[in-house]
This record gives sequence, C-alpha cells and structure tokens, in this order.
Amino acid sequence: MSCSNCSSGGGTPRGCKNNGTCSSGGCNKLEVYDWLANVALPTGQTAYDIVEIRFKNSRKSFFRNSKSLSLQVGDVVVVEASPGFDVGVVSVTGELARIQVKKKAAGFKPMEAKKIMRIANQEDIDKWIQARSLEKEVMYKSRTLAVNLTLEMKISDVEYQGDLTKATFYYTAEGRVDFRQLIKDMADQFKIRIEMRQIGSRQEASRLGGIGSCGRELCCSTWLTDFRSVSTSAARYQQLSLNPQKLAGQCGKLKCCLNYELDMYLDAIKSFPKSDTKLQTENGNAYHVKTDVFKRQMWYAYEGNSAAGLIALAPERVREIAKLNADGKKPKELNEYVHEVEVKEPDYSNVVGQDSLNRFEHAFKAKKKKKKPGNRPADKAQVKDVQTNPNQNREKQAPKPSNPKPQVAQATPSAEGEAVKPNPNKRRKNRPKKKPNQNPNASDGNKE
Repeated sequence: MSCSNCSSGGGTPRGCKNNGTCSSGGCNKLEVYDWLANVALPTGQTAYDIVEIRFKNSRKSFFRNSKSLSLQVGDVVVVEASPGFDVGVVSVTGELARIQVKKKAAGFKPMEAKKIMRIANQEDIDKWIQARSLEKEVMYKSRTLAVNLTLEMKISDVEYQGDLTKATFYYTAEGRVDFRQLIKDMADQFKIRIEMRQIGSRQEASRLGGIGSCGRELCCSTWLTDFRSVSTSAARYQQLSLNPQKLAGQCGKLKCCLNYELDMYLDAIKSFPKSDTKLQTENGNAYHVKTDVFKRQMWYAYEGNSAAGLIALAPERVREIAKLNADGKKPKELNEYVHEVEVKEPDYSNVVGQDSLNRFEHAFKAKKKKKKPGNRPADKAQVKDVQTNPNQNREKQAPKPSNPKPQVAQATPSAEGEAVKPNPNKRRKNRPKKKPNQNPNASDGNKE
C-alpha cells in the first residue's frame, strides 16, 4: 500500500524510500486492519457514528460523524480543532471503531467529541501538504532558538495544524524547562500559535520510528501502544549480561522486548532450586554461577578453586546434594553427581537419502558396449568390406522360395552356410564364421 508521501513525481521515492512496502503497512505508523468491514449490520441498526482519525505519525483521535457522511478508510477529512480546523485521514470506521473506543478511551463521551466538518477538497489538501513541508525547517530554527537561550531540552518533532495557524512542538527534557521566552521568540519569528508538549524517550522513539538491532522496525512505532516498565531483573532472569549497549534500544532505555519472554522464564525457573543455595562437599563449598533453562542445567564452582572450573548439575542432583547437606552429610565432590549425556553426532553422509552422482555410469557403459557395432570382429570386417567396395552396398541375401508363405518370417540359410543379413542391434552368440565372398568384384575390392 502506497501513499502520497512516498512519491515526489516520476516514480522517484522520498521519505523512507520503501515505496509503501515497509512492514508497518505504509508510511503511517500503527496501521489498523478493519476485519469487520465486510460484516453487515443487523436490520434496523444504525452504523456507529464515532470515527478514528489519524494525524501525523502515531497521533490518533476519535471524532463524531454528526453529518452522516459516507466515510471509508483512507479518506481525507477536515475536523474541528481549537482553534480553527485540522486535516486527517480516516483509519477506523464502523463497529471496529466501537471496539477501539472501549480499548483506548474508557471514559470517552460521544456527545462531547469534536465533529467531522467535511470531506477535504483540493484546497484543504494543498494547504495540508504545505504545512507538512514547513515542519522540518521550523524544527531546525526552533532548536537554534533553544540553544541560544541555553535551555536543556531537545525538540524532536513539529506538527503543523491543517489550517497553518498553529504548530505543536514535541520535546524531551530531564526536568522542568522554563520556555516562556522561547515561546515568545518562536511566535515572533513563525507568526503562528505555539504549543509545547513534553514527551518521554519511548514516546519520542514511537513518533520518529527507526530500525532496531533485530533488523526490523521499532515495535513502538508499528504495533506496541502500552509502554510497560522494563527493569534489569528481566535481563537477570533470562541470564543476559548487563551490558547497557546491548540492552538499550533507540530511546536509550531498556528494550521493550525484554518483557516478551519474561513470563516463560519465570515459569521455567520455578522448577529449579534457589540459586542462593550453597553446596557443601569435602573438597569445599560450591556456589551457583548460572542456570541454563533450556538444557536444564545449573553451573556451580568451588570457592577459591578456579582450577576445578564450572560443574554442570541437573536440578534433581542439586536437590539431592542440598538434602544431604541438610542431614549433615557431605559428598566427596560434585563430579560424582554429574550426569554424562552421550551426544551422538549425526551422520551427514546421506542425510536426505540422496544417491551417488555416478550411480548410472556402469549401466550406461554396459548399454553402450551392447549397442556399439565396432566391438565385434565380424562387424568390423563387414564395415571394412562395405567401405572398400562401393558397388556392393549390401550383402548377398539368401534366395527366396518360389511360393513364399506370408506367415513365415524366418529365412533358412543357404547351402553354402551363408546366413541372412545380421541385425546389428541384436547380439547373437556362437555366430558361424563367414566364408569369403565368391563375387569377383568383391574380391578385387578386397585386394585394393
């Protein structure tokens, strides 16, 4: 699916350079598929008059279709704003919009919602495109004004209103920022109404988008809407090294994907003994180093004895040793409880049941020997005789009987023992030796 922002004319892409083939479903983030679009309403029921409108990036809001306009997903509409009007794109209509309202806006009041004024005409769309083209330049100038006032803030995005009368500046900051003088300077330079909104680092990454370390688009800009807190304990439960460079995302915070498999790890770790349990042996005490959830192994090391290395024990063995320690007994060493698992290396000689590449060579050679006429001495003499005497192109056949019977297919040999013309394709054993030809022309040819 492509949109108007992907092409600048002549098929030349701009923006993300993907021509609408990105995984987010287009150049708009948090795309929604209306799976109830083809479902007809029951008889007598009116359509839901609340419509979800999408604005720049991931900003969405609900508006009331009070004029009962025939709206479809993707239509550009003009909606009420404060002050003036704004231009957006319809993202969800019908019964799916009712579900979205219950999910995202629990205390939403339909009668107090702003209204959809009309479907945008060409003049509204031209003004909307002009507003989008001014945003980048205004953002750079506003950053320069903030630096001149030595304000500790970062202006990350600017969103113009559709009527070019108002602009919203999104910024991030560690604490509170006194930007009263900044608003005055920007209002004097840009001649518009200024609104400042402070957002967090995760919201900034969601609005701007990007590519994560996994090679895919950021989850927060494609489908993730609720930002749950991520702690370093999530990395510890998954046995990950606490490296900030690997665990941090584009926003500088811990990656949201650390929470995806956390519940599975917590359920699996419940079947393991506690990691703070020390094992007492005659060789010394051993402490827990790490746990391999997938192989179900717990690695222990002796205190002050680095030469022994790490010892892998099954959870059942660890419980057995802990029970002996509770009874006042100590095993000799931990190596006695190591369960050796025999790992059989797979045979890669013929994994997919394939045959040898030269499996048909002996069959081809044998068949070639059968069909080649030059392999028999009698055939060689016959070929030489035909080549030396051009007048004799065929052998002398046996005399035919006066009254041949059509049903008889075989010919009897002559009195001189001369047989009929042999078939070179058919090999015969014990072939009688051929006498020299009595034709004088043939003998002269042989002498030559």
